[in-house]
Amino acid sequence: MQKTMILGILVFDRIKEAGRTQEVLSKHAEIIRTRLGFHELSESVCSRVGTILLILQGESEKWVQLEKDLEEIGGVEIKKMTFDYMFK
Repeated sequence: MQKTMILGILVFDRIKEAGRTQEVLSKHAEIIRTRLGFHELSESVCSRVGTILLILQGESEKWVQLEKDLEEIGGVEIKKMTFDYMFK
C-alpha cells in the first residue's frame, strides 16, 4: 500500500516565524516531495500571514516528527489529508 500526505500549514506571522519554519522544513527535506508557499502581495500590502502546502513521501513515522517539530514553533496551524492507494 502506498501513502501520500498533504500537509497544509498556516503561518500567522510569517515575518516572525519564517526562519524557524524554514529550519524545520530543511531538516525534513528528504520527505518533502512538493512545497508551495503563498502570501498576499499587492502594491500596498505584503501580508504577514502565509500558507504552505507540502506533499510528503516516505515513512509515515517521519511525517509525525515533522508535525511535532512544526507545532513547537507556535504561531502555526496544521491541517492534513492522507491518501492510501495501490498501484495496479
